Amino acid sequence: MPTTPTFVPVPEIATQLGMVVTRVHQLIRERQLLAVRVQGVLRVPAEFIDNGLVVKGLPATITLLRDAGYSDDEMLNWLFTEDDSLPGSPIQALRENRGREVHRRAQVAGF
Repeated sequence: MPTTPTFVPVPEIATQLGMVVTRVHQLIRERQLLAVRVQGVLRVPAEFIDNGLVVKGLPATITLLRDAGYSDDEMLNWLFTEDDSLPGSPIQALRENRGREVHRRAQVAGF
């Protein structure tokens, strides 16, 4: 069962990252971040930002999942679903600097 991300509007993410909104849009286009529209507003999970930076290993994880054929919604679901073998969710593991474990799981996720 996935935990629910805390979706934050892009301007707030831009402030947290110390950059302009257009740069955050570019990060989304470049698949460094994932975003969804909630009530017409483009939002990014707050969990993707840690201490003013994109969580280490997140862009690589997104790339691995994209290569495995995952849609944006499926990637969000995968990132926020508890995995007993980690333990915790993949985004939690990334935030705890356990990216290697997450990347191994993402590499086989599509098979």
